[in-house]
Amino acid sequence: MHMADALVSPAVGLSFWGVSAGAVAYSARTLTDLQDEKKAPLMGALGAFVFAAQMINFAIPGTGSSGHIGGGILLAALLGPHAAFLTIASILTIQALFFADGGLLALGCNIFNMGIITCYLAYPLVFKTIAKSSPTRRRLFWGSVLSCVLGLQLGALGVVLEVFASGITSLPLSVFLLFMQPIHLAIGFAEGLLTATVILYIWRERPEIIDAGLAGSRFGSFSLRPLLFKLALAGLITAGCLSWFASAYPDGLEWSIIKVTGQEQLAAPENSLHNQLSSLQEKLSFFPDYSLAGQKAGAVPENISTTIAGVSGALISFLAAIGAGKLLAIIYRKNVCLGKKI
Repeated sequence: MHMADALVSPAVGLSFWGVSAGAVAYSARTLTDLQDEKKAPLMGALGAFVFAAQMINFAIPGTGSSGHIGGGILLAALLGPHAAFLTIASILTIQALFFADGGLLALGCNIFNMGIITCYLAYPLVFKTIAKSSPTRRRLFWGSVLSCVLGLQLGALGVVLEVFASGITSLPLSVFLLFMQPIHLAIGFAEGLLTATVILYIWRERPEIIDAGLAGSRFGSFSLRPLLFKLALAGLITAGCLSWFASAYPDGLEWSIIKVTGQEQLAAPENSLHNQLSSLQEKLSFFPDYSLAGQKAGAVPENISTTIAGVSGALISFLAAIGAGKLLAIIYRKNVCLGKKI
């Protein structure tokens, strides 16, 4: 559900840049006030895992469409909403900058649709409400499924409304909505099942993580090393090998556009901002469409190219997320020291 720049006007794109930047500032400030230093490595490991998981599009039977997990609910359940939002925002930024996955002008919209909605609406309203303070296997399962469904439905609705408000495409509101919502309902259920599988596994391994997230408390004195190793390994295997088997079908957003317009891609408007951002993205995208930039046809086997791009992206996501967590920890410690001096 990564929106391209061709779908949004400068006014809408820049407005959502502002909204998303404000959400980043809010989440960073909140985490600085309630810093748990153990979250930094977990943010890194989960950031790498979610980046890798998003590379795998799964086919939606009978539709000719595919989908991939957004990861917002998974991150929120394990990190809490604030750290989760910073992690998903980092992933989406990396994808836009270095992989040409989602436009730069549309980045604020993508962060809003896939981060703010899932972490600050679907997670507290559905997952926490169902799981409550004493989670059970059944509560965690249904909390995962239903919150993913709600998050995808609201995110898809957000895409439709942002496109309509932009007014630069030939996508009519009612028809576009008619295709977007049902296909993302199916994708939401699939993501919910995958998310529930991971959450239930981690709940079995380290239930303290889920408990801390629901209670809004710190992790405590238990060791995260075994779990971090498993998450990092899973991320590398997913990005390096499992990504070879991703469905070639268009994702839910692309599929909906094709159904409405008959075109696989919509042309971006000819204006200075769209052109400037498109040119900048071309220069920054070392791995466009998760392959090696500038390679001659057949010079590097497709699977090898995907592996290099995927593993590189997972490592960049790991460093970005853990870097954000470490930076907040440093700010927290400095604030504490200044407070003591006063």
